[in-house]
Amino acid sequence: MIAVVLIIISYLIGSISFALLIAKMHGVDLRNIGSGNLGATNLSRACGKQWAYICFALDVLKGFIPVFIANIFIIPDSPTPAVLFIWLAIGAAAILGHIFPIYLNFKGGKGVATSFGVVLGIWPYYAIAGIIAFALWGFVVLTWKYISLGSVIAAAVFPAIMIFLTTFIPSWHFANLWPLILAAVILCSLVIYLHHSNIKRMIEGSENKVLQKD
Repeated sequence: MIAVVLIIISYLIGSISFALLIAKMHGVDLRNIGSGNLGATNLSRACGKQWAYICFALDVLKGFIPVFIANIFIIPDSPTPAVLFIWLAIGAAAILGHIFPIYLNFKGGKGVATSFGVVLGIWPYYAIAGIIAFALWGFVVLTWKYISLGSVIAAAVFPAIMIFLTTFIPSWHFANLWPLILAAVILCSLVIYLHHSNIKRMIEGSENKVLQKD
């Protein structure tokens, strides 16, 4: 019962669009700005980088808090595959809430920041892999100036990092952790799919860059 309540609460929290709310505070409907996406990148175009950073942090917390609470109250030190599925369901609910928010006719953002929050909350399994993927994301963004490219590459390599860590860390056993690897493949594939328009713009050379000097 606790798990069901946490899944519902996680989805409702994930459905809160901080990007839209911040933009509304500035008298702007973010859905009519730039790409129309309800995320930190598009918010940066509408309201400035400082608000985009705040939005990113809040979106990360949307994913982190539900799975962190679950880790405290219902996740044992050595979770079974069945328990891992519950943990994943709580995290997935937050991500799906961000992508398909009930408050906004199920039209939300791409879920990258919220996914990162979920990853950090599922300690140590996803968190270690997520920190490595985030470092790669930062390298790609600093090198090529495309946040979307960094997000796509980080999502693509995250499952591979999970498999690598599961193979070489003695206390991690595939027989127990396979639900995490399966979920990583599915959710990362969803994140990449949601960036198909960004990928198209990068190919066309029309995707917006960041950290550019005026």
